[in-house]
Amino acid sequence: MTVWRPPQQIRVKVIGLAWRQDRLLAAEVEDDGGRIKGIRPLGGSIEFGETREQALHREIREELETAIRIVGPWHLLENIFEHHGVTGHEFIFAADIELAEKTLYDRDEIRYSELDETAAMARWFGRDTVRDAGLDLYPTGLETVRSRWRD
Repeated sequence: MTVWRPPQQIRVKVIGLAWRQDRLLAAEVEDDGGRIKGIRPLGGSIEFGETREQALHREIREELETAIRIVGPWHLLENIFEHHGVTGHEFIFAADIELAEKTLYDRDEIRYSELDETAAMARWFGRDTVRDAGLDLYPTGLETVRSRWRD
């Protein structure tokens, strides 16, 4: 198990909001003990000289080995959070996306590897599933833009 702590610098990231009806594709977020504490849509850091669009296409291609189409407006979130006593700070661009590899929509679980070869799991999460399981949705503030989960 990899122990992760937020870097002590502001990071700029992108996440793609892929939907299967009213279910969001998201990765499980674990605490240090391996307990799933929340979920987070797929994506990652924007590299120097890269646009947010380029970064989102690259990140999803690296994680799921598929192209995407950006189908919604961009949303900007500022996320200041604490993880195991360490403060993190990130700005996150989020947009609805469609996955080019349509068979991914048929899979309930999608196993993939992070860039550092850490094994990861993404699933299609419904709003009620997240709420009933007591899971948090990351990044903080994402619930304000998750249009397909609104009442």
